[in-house]
Amino acid sequence: MNKIIAALFLLVQIGTSAGAQVKSYEPGSLVSDFKLKNVNNKQVSLADFSGAKGYIIVFTCNTCPYAKAYEQRIIDLHNKYAEKGYPVIAINPNDPEVSPGDSFAAMQERSTSKKYPFPYLIDQDQTVTRRFGATRTPHVFLVDKTNEGNKVAYIGAIDNDTEDNNPDKIRYVEKAIGALMSEKAPETTVTKAVGCTIKWKKGTGTSL
Repeated sequence: MNKIIAALFLLVQIGTSAGAQVKSYEPGSLVSDFKLKNVNNKQVSLADFSGAKGYIIVFTCNTCPYAKAYEQRIIDLHNKYAEKGYPVIAINPNDPEVSPGDSFAAMQERSTSKKYPFPYLIDQDQTVTRRFGATRTPHVFLVDKTNEGNKVAYIGAIDNDTEDNNPDKIRYVEKAIGALMSEKAPETTVTKAVGCTIKWKKGTGTSL
């Protein structure tokens, strides 16, 4: 009986440890590097951007109307901040079997037609998406490169103006980058991401 109890206790410990390992990121979390395939068929990781001061990691896709609405703004973010050390890294989290318009071939076509100036990566097994805790497209994770490692500084929406017609919009990502460039912590670290739900592989759900 004691052996059975000990075995059950061990299983609970293993399960708890596994759950802790896959806990999604929050502001202040250190980001593990990853390696995903870009639309040019080359593998891309954070370590490839040796001169970066941080990263604008955006989970986005081809098909979501919200992702399309923010597409040019994502391009503009890269064009404005990449040379200042904060490049955009776009990741498509959707399962193409659930959303055929988000296939790798379709990603290549869209990247070419829209002349993406940033890498557009596919998260085939959705491991990176789950690790970050992304739930929508688009969903932004602003990461700051620090002496401790790559640290999450902001999570959420690009701004509070989906329709892009409010002159008084709050540009969350730009304000957060501005704070980092001034060696300050962003005032706002989390906002609600507005977009389409991620298309998870059938039978996997959204649980970590």
